[in-house]
Amino acid sequence: MGNFISTNMEENFKKNQEFIQSINKIKMERQIQLQYQIQERQMAMQIAKNRDLCFWLTAFYVTATTGLYTGFRRTKRVYFLVPMVPLTFITLYHWDLAYGNKIHRIRMEAEHIMTHEADRLEWPCGLPSPSSVDLGRLDEEEKKRIHPPLL
Repeated sequence: MGNFISTNMEENFKKNQEFIQSINKIKMERQIQLQYQIQERQMAMQIAKNRDLCFWLTAFYVTATTGLYTGFRRTKRVYFLVPMVPLTFITLYHWDLAYGNKIHRIRMEAEHIMTHEADRLEWPCGLPSPSSVDLGRLDEEEKKRIHPPLL
């Protein structure tokens, strides 16, 4: 009788462990998916921001170029055309970022860095551990206790 109860308890314990592991796996997959979707939304916002900036910069470029070219035609002095060179590069850079394949080139470079230059990605003092986080939290609490905020 006692042997039956202990084997039954062991089976239940193993089933519970498997269930907990499957729940933890699903939980981790959901967290990864959530972080990925948040990152996608942030990147979409960044692209939209770059496109908006590109329109404003292009409007400025057209206005400035028109004024500079008009000044050049009236005076025949070449120095009126000099600011068009950096303005052209800046405008083209933003057009490439907003509508070109610059983001893909950046992603490819990031993948290259991650695979071939992983040592550059290391954090100073390594990854934070739960104990280092707790120590930092306790230090902050101690500072607040010793020096309470002035209200």
